[in-house]
Amino acid sequence: MRKNIHIGLDAGSTTIKVVVTDENNKLIYNDYRRHYADIIGNLKKILNEIIDNVGDFNTKLCITGSAGMGISERYNIPFQQEVVSSCEVIKQEYPEIKTFVDIGGEDSKMIFFREGKSPDIRMNGSCAGGTGSFIDQMVTLLNVEMDEFSKMAEKAETIYPIASRCGVFSKTDVQNLLARNASKNDIAASVFHAVSMQVITSLARGYSIEPKLFLCGGPFTFIPSLRKAFVEEVQLDEKDVIVSEHSAVIPAWGAALLARKQADSKSVSEYLSLFNEKIDPSTLKLPPNPLK
Repeated sequence: MRKNIHIGLDAGSTTIKVVVTDENNKLIYNDYRRHYADIIGNLKKILNEIIDNVGDFNTKLCITGSAGMGISERYNIPFQQEVVSSCEVIKQEYPEIKTFVDIGGEDSKMIFFREGKSPDIRMNGSCAGGTGSFIDQMVTLLNVEMDEFSKMAEKAETIYPIASRCGVFSKTDVQNLLARNASKNDIAASVFHAVSMQVITSLARGYSIEPKLFLCGGPFTFIPSLRKAFVEEVQLDEKDVIVSEHSAVIPAWGAALLARKQADSKSVSEYLSLFNEKIDPSTLKLPPNPLK
């Protein structure tokens, strides 16, 4: 049975991410998928796939993410906040990073790293506009697929102001643009501009976004036009921006790095048996905001 293999689980508002690391902290398996509110069901599928692809090995597991605390409490598995998990990845793998930005499904985070100081961590509220769910709403409103929405933005000629802080106001702004026959290409680019501005203005407060800049999270990973809009907004060159090949699973990677510090371990099949126990959905509570 393989040794010194660790698993990190990031259970978010819309997606579940799992990372398996080897004795050198390198990823040997990872998975990113939407869970459609069935977190445990998808987690069991992923664990079965790990057994099929990597084997059944003794491991330590750590959980993070906005829906992770309830799972942690229910199954007595160690939990760590997302921002702490992300900081661990930067600390161990990307020590040159000065600014970290993660856009998730229902929140976004910004972390500033300065020599001799503790990381300065910022996180927005779950109702803020600079998130993946805000983009999903705009994609639905225009009745297109996400890939098409991103490609449309590449052809834009004009940026319109959109009130991204509030979903209701932003929807009204986009509907008004559609009523005025504004180009959908321009609307798509305006949405990405609005998301970028919301993240920067709500989280940067008092700090400059200095290189090197690390971008992660599903929206940055899978929407090229959003990355482009954000980098242009902070006025950095592409060489000053890092988008890791594992950018979609950074908190899960950090949880795996933190898992190795734990005392208890189980085989993957034992964790799978544990998760086969029936769970009361009401126990899946969101953790408190660490910044409040």
